[in-house]
Amino acid sequence: MTDAVLSRQAFPMPRSGCPFDPPPEYARLREEDPVAGAVLADGMPVWLVTRHADARAALTDPKISGDLRSAGCPVPGGGPAIPPGVRPPFARTDPPEHTLYRKLLLPSFTVKRVKAMRPRIREITGELLDAMAARPGSADLVEALALPLPSLVICDLLGIPYADHEFFQSRAKVVLSRASSPARFHEALRELREYMIGLLAAKRAEPADDILTKLVQAQAEHDIPDEDLATTAQALLNAGHETTANMISLGTVLLLRHPETLAELKADAALWPGAVEELLRYLSIGDLVSPRAAKEDVRIGDRVIRGGEGMFVLTGSANRDPAAFPDPDRFDVRRSARHHLAFGYGVHQCIGQNLARAELEIVLEALFDRFPALRVDTPVADLAYKRDAALFGLHDLRVSW
Repeated sequence: MTDAVLSRQAFPMPRSGCPFDPPPEYARLREEDPVAGAVLADGMPVWLVTRHADARAALTDPKISGDLRSAGCPVPGGGPAIPPGVRPPFARTDPPEHTLYRKLLLPSFTVKRVKAMRPRIREITGELLDAMAARPGSADLVEALALPLPSLVICDLLGIPYADHEFFQSRAKVVLSRASSPARFHEALRELREYMIGLLAAKRAEPADDILTKLVQAQAEHDIPDEDLATTAQALLNAGHETTANMISLGTVLLLRHPETLAELKADAALWPGAVEELLRYLSIGDLVSPRAAKEDVRIGDRVIRGGEGMFVLTGSANRDPAAFPDPDRFDVRRSARHHLAFGYGVHQCIGQNLARAELEIVLEALFDRFPALRVDTPVADLAYKRDAALFGLHDLRVSW
């Protein structure tokens, strides 16, 4: 990369204007410089892949690595690096290492398995909405529904005591914040890893029908160290509650800003699956979590990226690419949006996508059915957005009904 290229872009770029839109620079880059040079806050040079077709190509090219230990690979969200010698979460490794963990975990997240979980998700949702309704007409939706719903579900699935949610949620916030100091980031990782190692030991003593037990049972066959199992469980826990919680709160605000669309959804429940896909595309909360590195020289679009150079595949930009989504800045629940990249693409595509879809569909439909007069009293521009986090979302959301 030349100095002239680096001087043009600082990354990450802030969202401005409507908070639900990606940074406005993305549109210019897609048009003028689709694989653009940029520089992180620590001075590290990276490339930004902004077009939908180029993003899909980058996410499936075997010459491009998703392993955080690869030379030149930046850190998700531009935050602190993982400690030296610590294995990244399985989703941040490449095959065959990545393949082993994916094979172990995939049976717990299939369409069939998630379909069987739907009654339990509805039950948890109903209990949380009952508790909301018992309040005097107002609540923090993040605290009352958006965060506990996916947390309870992923805790059930993993076999983690929900009573510990304050501990793991507080540490997850530190890990996912770009503002965390390296010392605090590493401390939070260590605390979560030690917590998981303790839970794995408990599963050895008292096995159960959950993912942690299945990981323990696979440990001897595949010679997996305790710390690697703990890192895998920790990543599932963080991803399983934080991403969906952000989507529930942001999705609620977005739908309330489109009352005509909300009326259509209330009148025809068959529209909800498509609405969830459009919410995922439109909001693209994980825009900063697809870092990659070229293992050797590779061409993306018209640019040659040299071996050892890093990049961010900007799924938020790809999901607003007019070449893939006509009139992409319009929120349209009737469009065909299933080819969005909100869950990534290729071998690293999010393993929990079926569960996330089910949770969003169930909870949003139930929320607006239970509270037809739901409203957000704070102006949208003044809401408490997670602007320094790897995953975009809301810290809190005061609603009334």
